Amino acid sequence: MPFDPHDPPYDQLMAAADAVADARPDVDRDIARGVFEEAATLLHNGLVLDGLDEHDARAMVAGLCEDLVSEDPGAAMRERARDLLASPSDLHDAGAVSDSYLVTAALFGL
Repeated sequence: MPFDPHDPPYDQLMAAADAVADARPDVDRDIARGVFEEAATLLHNGLVLDGLDEHDARAMVAGLCEDLVSEDPGAAMRERARDLLASPSDLHDAGAVSDSYLVTAALFGL
């Protein structure tokens, strides 16, 4: 099946772009969507979500959306990766999700 950045779980990234544009009038919606679409493409092409079940993939992308709009996205992703190992919440494979955050930080050059 061909990749579409608007399909789950990547659709959460597009919703995050819209939320940022809605919350901050200085953010151009098209540019924000382009940046988050590129993030979805990097995740897909980097096979970051491969090996995660649907639940964990959606949870990982949801956390990534929060981290990407933080003051220091790389630090936020690394902190989230550490925290997941200490408190996995309802994840099915917290170790794999934690690794996905670290891979994403490296892939994004953060």
